[in-house]
Amino acid sequence: MDFLLNILSHWESALAVLLVLGGLIFFHELGHFAVARLFRIGVRTFSLGFGPKLLKLRRGKTDYCLSLIPLGGYVALAGEEDEAEQPDPKGKEIDGVLFAPEELYSGRPAWHRLLVVLAGPVANFVLALIIYCGIAWAQGQTYLLPEVGDVTPGTPAATAGILPGDRVLSIDGKPIENWNAVAEGIGAGNGKPVTIVLSRGGSEVTLSLTPEAKTRANIFGEEKPAWLIGIRASTATGHLPLGPVEAIGAGFRQTWDMIAFTCESFVKLAQRVVPLDNVGGPILIAQMVGQQAEQGLSAVLLLAALISVNLGILNLLPIPILDGGHIVFFTLEMIMGRPVSATAREWSAKVGMALLLGLMILATWNDLTRLFS
Repeated sequence: MDFLLNILSHWESALAVLLVLGGLIFFHELGHFAVARLFRIGVRTFSLGFGPKLLKLRRGKTDYCLSLIPLGGYVALAGEEDEAEQPDPKGKEIDGVLFAPEELYSGRPAWHRLLVVLAGPVANFVLALIIYCGIAWAQGQTYLLPEVGDVTPGTPAATAGILPGDRVLSIDGKPIENWNAVAEGIGAGNGKPVTIVLSRGGSEVTLSLTPEAKTRANIFGEEKPAWLIGIRASTATGHLPLGPVEAIGAGFRQTWDMIAFTCESFVKLAQRVVPLDNVGGPILIAQMVGQQAEQGLSAVLLLAALISVNLGILNLLPIPILDGGHIVFFTLEMIMGRPVSATAREWSAKVGMALLLGLMILATWNDLTRLFS
């Protein structure tokens, strides 16, 4: 209950939750809308928000609406409910508007429909890319300096004489600019002796040592083999300003890394490497957004990018009623030369709904357990 009271007492946090959750879903639907219009598929309704319509403006054959509940939005395409049927050659009248046969979603080639569906998740990835590029340009990059913070007794580093405060200049002749490069340089030789040049008190010190084969827990808690010498980084950081071109490159790398990490997380969840109690739903998201809102705009935007990538990947899962399930059906249609039968679609939709309902129950249970624990 403390979380709910905190949200109610901090309107900025509540507003951030609405903007993030609503904005991500709306951007997803905007992707569907944009590609549908690109292919000249009729759009019946494009709504910002759900529920009762507060405002409605008809432009052409499309109703642009502002609805009561500001959590996302939706796109209603002409003929999408008749996907398993051949369109009437005379077209179809919907809410007093006549859509020509070529405007009906059901009459379009499978690859058109596939791209319309795919555009939603892609829009989520594009939004994450825009956020990462913008933050990289505005703030540059912060990184850990290659400075030793701690040396474990009895390790190769301690035996060789490495001391806290030493700064790594090079490993085997390769210049070192950040702490990630230290770990890469030590592991590159696969256990062979390495030569490390350090800066200590204004002087250079050259040491030779042999890494030890150890295991180290990765971010998923799995023990993985690693070559280590027994040092940890200090908290010292550096800052690298980025121009527009460098920021775009950094944004693409960060977006790709986040997509890869999210995909791996789903795999680890399916393998039960990641416990099911880590699954969270809207309550957890709202809590995280509320917490980040207190840290500032950039923290909220970074979390929004993370959630946007997760939303995109989730929608690409091959579960009927999700975008990924529709993509599977359209792919099969292109391979077979005919649509998947209505019976198969109906049963798969029931299975997909059951899976999603189970996932929602699990996420809500986990959220409530965390909330009241």
